[in-house]
Amino acid sequence: MSSTVHSYFDSCNHPGKVSCMALPHDSNESSYLLPPNSKDWEGQGIPDFVYGQKDLVVEGIQWLRKAPGILDTLPLSRFDSALCSAWRQRVELGLFRYCLGDLQTRTLPGAVGFVAQLNVERGVQRRRPQNIKSVRQAFDPEQFNFNKIRPGEVLFRLHREPDLPSALQQEDILVVINVSPLELGHVLLVPEPARGLPQRLLPGVLRAGVEAVLLSLHPGFRVGFNSLGGLASVNHLHLHGYYLAHRLPVEGAPSEPLDPESHLHLVRALPAPGFLFYTSGPGPDLEALISKVCRATDYLTDHEIAHNLFVTRGAPPGKTSPSSALTGVRVILWARKSSFGMKEGEAFNVALCELAGHLPVKTSQDFSSLTEAAAVALIQDCLLPPAQAEEVQAALVALMSQEEQ
Repeated sequence: MSSTVHSYFDSCNHPGKVSCMALPHDSNESSYLLPPNSKDWEGQGIPDFVYGQKDLVVEGIQWLRKAPGILDTLPLSRFDSALCSAWRQRVELGLFRYCLGDLQTRTLPGAVGFVAQLNVERGVQRRRPQNIKSVRQAFDPEQFNFNKIRPGEVLFRLHREPDLPSALQQEDILVVINVSPLELGHVLLVPEPARGLPQRLLPGVLRAGVEAVLLSLHPGFRVGFNSLGGLASVNHLHLHGYYLAHRLPVEGAPSEPLDPESHLHLVRALPAPGFLFYTSGPGPDLEALISKVCRATDYLTDHEIAHNLFVTRGAPPGKTSPSSALTGVRVILWARKSSFGMKEGEAFNVALCELAGHLPVKTSQDFSSLTEAAAVALIQDCLLPPAQAEEVQAALVALMSQEEQ
């Protein structure tokens, strides 16, 4: 068993000391910081983080062999610096529901490589999920939504330069703190909140998620999506993004093609089988991935099937290994049983990060006693019955084939 405690920041015990990787302090950082007086926050406006083709890094991002869990030793991109400096300031200003502190972390013994973290505060203090009854539920402006957050919770707006290829209209994405963070730098990517979009994946926000992964120089910056019924707690379109300084099983898990043309791959390995999409970087390959993934999630939503999605740097499809080079971006999609409301009494809830192998555990007792077998059983209990899973697989294979015609 490997057991480590990661001191990503300790502002609770040392208010003046908050580290979010080793941050360079340059003039660009200050534009993403709030003025000292909270009365001035609303009038400040939302700063733009403008990026182009040159900022999307595909090659050369790998885990360090000697100290994979250390964030401070890795270089920062403009995106990492902007996100971390602004996020760190919001910690100092007390805008989160709790101070994350030192998260005790251990890798569960076994073949999967689950990364378990003790996060008691999130289990206790996170906002209660909304009353969701359908994967296709409409947006309700009376419920909590991202038009109701405090001005200081918005870090910046992601704005793509025209030099990036896209068949779709430019869409600005707000980067907002998650006030109940899972991990370091936990943010939400929210497309134009005033549009009142329900939690149904759309191409513009998926592209922003994939490009955010490529904007970071850290291999552990991941992005994900929970559908309604897949433990999304707010019915207002958003993705999650956060840093985790550990490899996860899905990065290099081997996969097999589900059709002769290799339009769709399946990762069969534990913790849960999932559909794999892969892109080697910006351009037509990325546009094709976005189209395929959204056709798949549209099918699942239209058929009232809950789902979770995870975006990470990873190895190409095929016969890979956990240590395979991170040559592109993997998008893994899981269809699952619908689960509405918060499940009490379980060691963890099963959503995007748990399916990928990251387990935020709610209590000290469960953190100490959790085994790989128990984690696998909890996750597999959330998967579709075999007959329905086969039906979904056949439907998605047919959909991908149609797209190529």
